[in-house]
Amino acid sequence: MTFSVKRFMAIFQKDLKDLYRNMYVSSTALMPLIFAVIYGRMDNVTIEMHLFVISMSLALVGTFLQCAMIAEEKEKNTLRGLMLSPATLTEILSGKSAVTILITVIVTGISMFIMDFSFSGRIGLMAGIVLSLIFFIALGTWMGLITRSVLEASVYILPVMFIFGMGNMFIMFAEQYAFLQILEYTPGLQLQEIVELEDAGAGFGELWKPFAIIGAWAAAMVVLAAVTFKKRMMD
Repeated sequence: MTFSVKRFMAIFQKDLKDLYRNMYVSSTALMPLIFAVIYGRMDNVTIEMHLFVISMSLALVGTFLQCAMIAEEKEKNTLRGLMLSPATLTEILSGKSAVTILITVIVTGISMFIMDFSFSGRIGLMAGIVLSLIFFIALGTWMGLITRSVLEASVYILPVMFIFGMGNMFIMFAEQYAFLQILEYTPGLQLQEIVELEDAGAGFGELWKPFAIIGAWAAAMVVLAAVTFKKRMMD
């Protein structure tokens, strides 16, 4: 079956309207903006602060919006009908993901504008963010499929926010608590690694490792989300 732009746009427009009506879900997009305003008022805004806000946008907005939209469909018993409709797996997931991607990009862009951060000359960072966004969207899709309601999704998002969104903040305690060293392999810390290597003038020979780690996260989560989606269809 070929990809239908009409079905894709129908799913996209429906989810965009549902998100507009659900102020509880859409209001989560304000948190990265609040951090951006706070940090933006400081005299010396470090690159770590910028990356923290970017990670928060990806983890909280990207993952939670995707998770909440799917969980709300399940709560209203409309997801099963969508699964059994003529729309393909690709059309359903891409239509829903497009809404989340749009909001995440807007929130991240506004946050960086508030903090007066420019992506000029940071091609590696932008590529890393795009790759990380794929991971967070897939994570949100999977979480939405395993949760039963928006309220439950709100609980599930907490560990994601702390581990993936605030990993840049907690990594400083890794010397005291050895188990926190695992945070070094999260996408947020890998973005920081990319920035540090770019600033040092590193080439692809050194940049490939953080990209490979983020890519592995993204690939694993996309497969898990697709398998879970197909399993829910058969259930």
